Amino acid sequence: MWGYVVLYNGINAPDRKEGSTHHMTELAAELTPAQRFEQDALPLLDQLYGGALRMTRNPADAEDLVQETYVKAFQAFERFKPGTNLKAWLYRIMTNTYINSYRKAQRQPSQLPTEEITDYQLLSHASHDSSGLESAEVEALKLLPDSQITEALNQLSEDYRMVVYYSDVEGLPYKEIAEIMDTPLGTVMSRLHRGRKQLRDLLKEVAHEQGIGLDYEKGGTK
Repeated sequence: MWGYVVLYNGINAPDRKEGSTHHMTELAAELTPAQRFEQDALPLLDQLYGGALRMTRNPADAEDLVQETYVKAFQAFERFKPGTNLKAWLYRIMTNTYINSYRKAQRQPSQLPTEEITDYQLLSHASHDSSGLESAEVEALKLLPDSQITEALNQLSEDYRMVVYYSDVEGLPYKEIAEIMDTPLGTVMSRLHRGRKQLRDLLKEVAHEQGIGLDYEKGGTK
């Protein structure tokens, strides 16, 4: 895990007074924040690295981003409410860290007028979970080699790429993606719809060669 256990052990954890009967009773009754972090947050490290790699498109930068995310998450872990979605909480920290630290030299993506679509328009055609839009196409894409999908995914614009990743790879519901990216729900659903369409366009030829149907419906537009 690229030394993240070492990283974790190097973070100053809350002081523990050993040898106290009262303290040992407390430990038995409830884990400390540091112990909960090790138990619950560290197992999600590989998943966050996958998201970081989609953001940075550079393994070294992705590792740095995950490391910084875990340091910040550990320092703020006492404020995390047990029972809520830890993965979404970590992704939110990572996304904010990326925006504030790793994206300064990059041009902010322009907002497309076509993204001004209302929640009602999308909700009338899709549910609030990640499988609401074009689930058949997503299933077809899963049959393609990972390398081809990764290459195509990296060609999407950053906002589309991350929404597709959070939804179709991590399986996060629209509401959580909206919270992570600090974006309106309707915009998330619109980007997901268009991101999947662009991904389909990029993979259509490869899919056709392998006999996987990603063709447009007759009368449809590209």
